[in-house]
This record gives sequence, C-alpha cells and structure tokens, in this order.
Amino acid sequence: MASSAKRSGLKNRQRRQLATVRSTLFLALFTFIIRCTGCEPSNIILILADDQDVELGGMIPMKKTKALIGDAGATFLNAFTATPLCCPSRSSILTGQYPHNHAVRNNSVSGNCSSPLWQKGPEAEAFPIYLSKQQYQTFFAGKYLNQYGRKEAGGVAHVPPGWDQWHALVGNSQYYNYTLSSNGKEEQHGDNYQKDYLTDLVLNRSLNFLDNMSPQHPFFLMLCPPAPHSPWTAAPQYQKEFSDVKAPRDGSFDKPGKGKHWLLRQPHNPMLNSSLSYLDNAYRKRWQTLLSVDDMVEMLVKKLTDMKQLNNTYIFYTSDNGYHTGQFSLPIDKRQLYDFDIRIPLMVRGPGIKPKQTLQAPVLNIDLAPTILDISGVNLSSVNMDGQSFLSQMAPSLRNGTTRPFFLVEYTGEGHPLPDPGCPKLGPGLSQCFPDCVCEDAYNNTYACVRTLVQHNLQYCEFADSESFVEVYNLTSDPHQLENIVKKVDPALLQAMNQRLIKLQSCVGKSCRDIKK
Repeated sequence: MASSAKRSGLKNRQRRQLATVRSTLFLALFTFIIRCTGCEPSNIILILADDQDVELGGMIPMKKTKALIGDAGATFLNAFTATPLCCPSRSSILTGQYPHNHAVRNNSVSGNCSSPLWQKGPEAEAFPIYLSKQQYQTFFAGKYLNQYGRKEAGGVAHVPPGWDQWHALVGNSQYYNYTLSSNGKEEQHGDNYQKDYLTDLVLNRSLNFLDNMSPQHPFFLMLCPPAPHSPWTAAPQYQKEFSDVKAPRDGSFDKPGKGKHWLLRQPHNPMLNSSLSYLDNAYRKRWQTLLSVDDMVEMLVKKLTDMKQLNNTYIFYTSDNGYHTGQFSLPIDKRQLYDFDIRIPLMVRGPGIKPKQTLQAPVLNIDLAPTILDISGVNLSSVNMDGQSFLSQMAPSLRNGTTRPFFLVEYTGEGHPLPDPGCPKLGPGLSQCFPDCVCEDAYNNTYACVRTLVQHNLQYCEFADSESFVEVYNLTSDPHQLENIVKKVDPALLQAMNQRLIKLQSCVGKSCRDIKK
C-alpha cells in the first residue's frame, strides 16, 4: 500500500512538473510571437548633405525635410562632426572612428583620402560590410570621398565592399559635367538638367532601386547629394529663389579674431566689399541648391508610403560638416574649430521614435555607424568603432544607454609647399586663399579640442604649432566664441581638460567610450 501510494504521488508530481514546463514554454512562445508580430528587420536610409551648416540657418530652406523627418521623429540639437572637413568626416561616418584611428587627414590622396591604404584598411571594415552580412540590400549614390575614382585611388573600377548597387561620383561635388562609377563602370554626364543634375539623379536611381529590389530582405540606402557644396548650381526652377537673402550679420560675423590662433588674425577686418558680395552670393546659392534636396526627401517619403514601408524605415538626415560665411572675417569655408563649422544638422524618424522630439544629448558623426548597425541587429561588441549607438536617446523604449560627458574634435591642417600664385605675398604653407587672399587653412592649422556639454558648456583646444597655442571658450556666457579665456580660467580646470584631451587623442574603440573624467 505505502509503495503504491509513493508511486502514485511521484507520478502526480511528475505530471505537475511537466504541466509547469509546458505552461512555461507556451508562455515564452506566446510572448515571443506577441513581441515579433510584424517585426521584420527595419529598413534604413541615410541622407548625407555636403557642407550644410545648422548654426547659420542652413536648415531654413528645408521645410519639407523638417516636417517629414524632424517633426515625425527626433531632432538632435547638439550634433557634431568629429572633424570639420569632407573626406575625414565621411571616413568617420563610414567607420565609426575618430580621424586619429582611420588616419584620413585631409581631402588629398597623400592625406589618405580614398587612398590604397584606406581601401586596404578602414574601408574594408566600414559599416556597409556588416549590413551586407545581415542580408541588407545596399545602395549608394552621390559623392563618396573627395578622391574616389581618381587614377591614383584605384579608378572607377574600385567598388568598396558591402555595396550591392554603386553609383558614386568621381572626385568632389559637381552638379553637371561629372563622371560616375556605376557599379565599377565609367559613366560620363553632361549638362542636361533632366538627365544629369546630380541631386535628381541620386533620387531617381534610388527610386529605381526600390522598385527592383527583393521584398524578402531589408534595404539600406546611402544618398549623398552634392548640395550645398560649391559650385552651388541650383536646379533651373530654383535659380531665382531667395533673391533678397543675405548671410546673417549677427554673432561673430566680421568680428576680429583677437586672441585666436594666427590664422584667425590674418583676414581683412572689416571685410572688403568684394568679400561681402562673394559670401552673400554663396549663401544665397547654397540655399537654392538645398531646395532640390528637400524635394528628394519628399519623394522618398512618398515612395516609402506607397510601398507601405514608411513605418518600418529609419530615415537619417545629416551633413558631413558645418560651414561659415563671414564669421571672424573668414569669407567662406569650413575647417575651423568653432561651432559654425563643427555643428551639423541631425534628424531621424523611424520605428520606436516618438514624433516632435528635440534632444539635447551630444551626438557625433562617429555614432552614425554603430547606431545603424544597432538597428540592423549587429552585436556592437563585435565591431571596432569609437562611436556609440544613440538609438537609446531617440527610442528609449528599444534600448538603454548613456550620454557621453565630453568628446573630441580634431583636424589636420592642409597647406601648399609653394606660395599661391594669386597671392605671392603670403608665402608657402597656406591654402584656400580666396576671395581677396584671405586664407582658410594652413599646415599649422592643426588642432585637437575637448568639448563638454554636461554640467559646463566648455571647449578646450590645443594647436600643434610653434606657439603651442591654446583656445578656451565658455559657450554658456559666450555662445559665439568671441573671447578666448585661456588666461582667465582656473589652472586646475585647464589641467583637467588637457588630461582629457590626451586620453581622447590616444583612445581606440571601447576606450573612447569609457573615458569619464
């Protein structure tokens, strides 16, 4: 009797345990099904403008873009480039690395822009490769890197790994009369607006790609129109727009570069009338070129809506660097350490991102690659990147994350060994000396800065020159960076900022994210 009762009790316990296991498995399966209903991998589009500022009104012409991306998602108020020049910045976007790690110094092949060394090293680990492994269908159109497609950079036959469709501009931005590498084949373009205007061509080829891709896999598009980079050629229908617009005259406009690095002390002050006329014309034409980019965004959103893919697509809109038009009497360019050159527009819409968000967290362009990979499902611990995903900032329901307390901005100056023939009095070592022989760059315009927005809005910069020049700004009290306060700051703060800079300049990968003091 007792033995029989024991066996009966054991069977009952086993039945209850089995029922519990079945119930647990069913609940887990049910939860998985609920969570994954409609959870196919998200599509991703990255639109990268060329030289579009945010500090001087560069987003004002972009009414459709602000409505369709910014108002429909998140606008980052503190987005920065890690370096304010096209090729190094774009290399940072592709690799998720600071320039000291991808080693692209400037826009020349000798400066590692699209060089064989770049192609064998950083380009072979760029984020499109990881997307391809995730079975994304990848598409590129527009400006890639300033020296791409040149003979000394491998010619048009070189198609970077990770791209399924490739329509890249040879060289620097143009709107007409350019050469494309179309999947490794040379393609010449003339000056016919309907066939050749590059911003529209980028759009049209992307729409064609969307029409012909497989519905079985997600897609990634990287669209790089030339606007608003020089030569500022607007589409015919926009060439009379903004006829009364001039560059803004507030802030640091035409202010002397007193207390700043020598390059900022050399411009004519006040500026010559010829410089003023030149920069106003440039400012107006830049806005005109952006209207076609605004149309591009509208057409893409319409296409995604028609495909019923809009709600499953992340759309990023940003620029490679900022720009200036008359600040500190520098007529036009980028390359400087000040906010007008290092701040960039950044707006994102997509699944999990609530509309009409304005976010204060600092974000860098080196964060774009890890964020895109995070969205795609890549394990970020497996990639060698200095940046960090900001998915948690714009979609906290999807990810947890932290904001960085400070970050690095670095730049290697570019000059010419011989004097500019148009400005023989200036001597060698300078570059970008126009208009009116005002130079925007030099070999010793080489600097590294620590910028912090947490607790204090400070910038600390050291130049690699014979003076070991230092600039420090309190942007809370001096948002236009008019006064270099290096001689007024507590030496202990200068020492702390210097130590942060030393750590950041030597950081690699995870260590770039782990510096907290």
